Amino acid sequence: MTSYFIRRLLLIVPTFIGITLLIFTITRAVPGGPIERMIQQQAMASSESASSSSDTTSGSSLSEDQLNELKAYYGFDKPILVSYAEWLGNIVRFDLGVSTRYHESVWHLIRDRLPVSLFYAFATLIITYGICIPFGIVKAIKHRSVMDNVSSIIVFIGYAIPGYVVGITLITLLASHWDIFPLGGFTSDNFDQLSWFGQLKDILFHATLPLIAYVAGSFAQLTLIVKNTLMDNLAADYVRTAVAKGVSHRQAILSHALRNSLIPLATGFGSNLTAVLGGSFLIEAIFNIDGMGLLGYESVLERDYPVVMGILAISALLFLLGNILSDFFVALVDPRVRFE
Repeated sequence: MTSYFIRRLLLIVPTFIGITLLIFTITRAVPGGPIERMIQQQAMASSESASSSSDTTSGSSLSEDQLNELKAYYGFDKPILVSYAEWLGNIVRFDLGVSTRYHESVWHLIRDRLPVSLFYAFATLIITYGICIPFGIVKAIKHRSVMDNVSSIIVFIGYAIPGYVVGITLITLLASHWDIFPLGGFTSDNFDQLSWFGQLKDILFHATLPLIAYVAGSFAQLTLIVKNTLMDNLAADYVRTAVAKGVSHRQAILSHALRNSLIPLATGFGSNLTAVLGGSFLIEAIFNIDGMGLLGYESVLERDYPVVMGILAISALLFLLGNILSDFFVALVDPRVRFE
């Protein structure tokens, strides 16, 4: 098994290069970069200056020398492969570049928002898995009961409605209309003046609605996975054989069927961790949560290429490590799996 995981770790390098090279090429091909935005701002300033003065006319565009200087400053004067090689060399030295919008280190921008994303990532996973696994077990045991039928309707509604729609609905009703929860943010303005218990309460108070929006979609999906896989395993021959040998029904479920039913959850654990850690762009934008999701969303709108590449590079690396983590959990849950 050790040799398998070593090979998987070594495969991260070419896979990471392939992913980042594709993203780097796409970002360079998309119009509306920092130079185009600067030209547009210059044109708007020139038009305003011309409209405010009747006898003076300003230039409406940058000169050729200025354009060349800007291309050299942003690295657009070189071929894509050369620019990518320089960017990759900086990544190896843990240098993600400088933001074209904030004019700060990309790593510092991400580092300041990483604790918020980590909080929502682990809180979402704990709530989702902590509720879905026992809830799916109960639904599988009481299949076609009143509880199962009623809860299935709620689960399917949650599965059909996207998380950002749930977020908009919650913030409209519970924050704007009834003023029960705050409209957004991670903490209150007087957060530093509160005690440690008050700070914890304030964070949980602000996190209630976003966590519901985060959990909504994954909760329904994981619940159905647990229920369906557990029902399949309960109907398998090895469970009936265990019951025939004198094993109680409860022990057959918890010791035999449940372990095999957790294999699909273990398979997707790494990717779920990566997805939640990256944050939902729309959910963080709706609740104004200053995490990696909101930073990435604003960076895409502003064509802040260094920040976009930095977030995507970290997300790609976490996704690859998450897949290895999923394989590890599969090996723990399924004794039949042997990575040779």
